[in-house]
Amino acid sequence: MRYTKLVFMLLGFAVMLMAADPFVGTWKLNSAQSKYKTGAPPKEQTVTISEEGGDMHIMVKGTSSDGQPISAHYTVPSKGGSGKIVEGTWEGISGKRPSETQRETSYTKGGKVVYTTRSKISSDGKTMTVAVKGTNALGQMVDGTNVMEKQ
Repeated sequence: MRYTKLVFMLLGFAVMLMAADPFVGTWKLNSAQSKYKTGAPPKEQTVTISEEGGDMHIMVKGTSSDGQPISAHYTVPSKGGSGKIVEGTWEGISGKRPSETQRETSYTKGGKVVYTTRSKISSDGKTMTVAVKGTNALGQMVDGTNVMEKQ
């Protein structure tokens, strides 16, 4: 009987670990693998994603290609919907969750979408590829792909 309880407890713990959102964690930019058609990738960037209740909290810190600081903080519902800008130049944000390993985020100013990101987690969960397009937080036009590695 004692072993049966232990087995069920371990199974419950394993299920909780598997249920963790694959986006949650700290991600660092691999600038050598990041490629842009328009604009330039950041020199360095760290994205920290945590989950609280039904919301994803995203903090972005780094340095742009021209040496300017990058800093943004926002929340978006885990399953998609309108979020809240805590710090940054955009006025609004909304997200979609096409699949467990994909997220699409739209950033707005003046009621218009000005920047979009499409993020995808690799099958091993160690790499996040983020397609970016539009006017970034520093007002620069960009169209490219950031490759992020989980820390």
